[in-house]
Amino acid sequence: MAGILAWFWNERFWLPHNVTWADLKNTDEATFPQAEDLYLACPLAFCIFMIRLVFERFIARPCALGLKIQANGPQKAQPNAILEKVFTAITKHPDEKRLEGLSKQLDWDVRTIQRWFRQRRNQEKPSTLARFCESMWRFTFYLYIFTYGVRFLKKTPWLWNTRECWYDYPYQPLTVDIHYYYILELSFYLSLLFSQFTDIRRKDFLIMFLHHLATISLITFAYVNNMARVGTLVMCLHDSADVLVEAAKMANYAKFQRLCNLLFVMFAMVFISSRLGVYPVWILNTTLFESWEIVGPYPSWWVFNLLLILLQFLHSFWSYLIVKIACRAISRGKAGKWNPLHVSKDDRSDIESSSDEDTGPPPTPVQKHHNSTTNGTNKVHGTNGYLSAGAPCLDEH
Repeated sequence: MAGILAWFWNERFWLPHNVTWADLKNTDEATFPQAEDLYLACPLAFCIFMIRLVFERFIARPCALGLKIQANGPQKAQPNAILEKVFTAITKHPDEKRLEGLSKQLDWDVRTIQRWFRQRRNQEKPSTLARFCESMWRFTFYLYIFTYGVRFLKKTPWLWNTRECWYDYPYQPLTVDIHYYYILELSFYLSLLFSQFTDIRRKDFLIMFLHHLATISLITFAYVNNMARVGTLVMCLHDSADVLVEAAKMANYAKFQRLCNLLFVMFAMVFISSRLGVYPVWILNTTLFESWEIVGPYPSWWVFNLLLILLQFLHSFWSYLIVKIACRAISRGKAGKWNPLHVSKDDRSDIESSSDEDTGPPPTPVQKHHNSTTNGTNKVHGTNGYLSAGAPCLDEH
């Protein structure tokens, strides 16, 4: 283990030439970032998770109920042991052959079984109230941390002159404000990482898990390598758009249509301008060119900049998705109300079935037989008396 640690913390990788870890030990005159400082983030992440539970229960939930947001989720599927066994043990999306076999076994038509599986999948999705509470928690944290970052950074010289990020590097002392900023951001994203395993599983689980891992890695890398100054700029820049998107979601869940539209437009403008404009011109310029001129490259410098460049590619992809969502919303808005978040379906909590098709429990075999023999219009309007006007799944993102 000692050999592995010595290899991992190799000074020639992490630090500029002629700098050692001994040079960055804390003294009475100055304090520098230490890797062991980040251990504090783990228990703090648990505390933040518990604060979130209290916040959602006693603050966000009453606010949601006050806005007339319903606590009930999607309609529950009728209990059926055979279908439940298939759903939990075999597949949540049965193919045509399996549907036909279940239809013969249960004496239900295929359309009714498809509806059961849609309703059963929707049971695992969070209710609108739960999504509102989650968004309100994130909005509150992002608003606080972004406000803190702005108030802290406006007093620092490197906000106004990014070359200050590299003067005297890596012998830049760690201030209490920077330490607090990093530990709180790291703890929050650790809590999001942990909560993914306790929250309702969503279809973007893996994507968000990788996103949280990447964010945690970048924060840790910048702190340990004492690139803390430029790291604060990156964190504050990214928090700016997160505040608006969570606010737009809250307005969407509360059915404040005009406010939702306004907030989404503001979010799109801030996201695209900050990620495609400010980030490359301000952040990448200083990490790639100004640092090269003042400090010079070394192994971990290349890794850090590679991660930031990969982040820029993600910014471009996400900006494309935002523009695509906005264009689809505008084109559909010509025939009705414009709601970009309805077009995107919140990407994390799609309700697959339409409101027209999940209006009642599956019929019993007796009802099935009665409908098939007395209602000659079923072939036109649907099966078993269920209208099929809303048959297509609303999975439009």
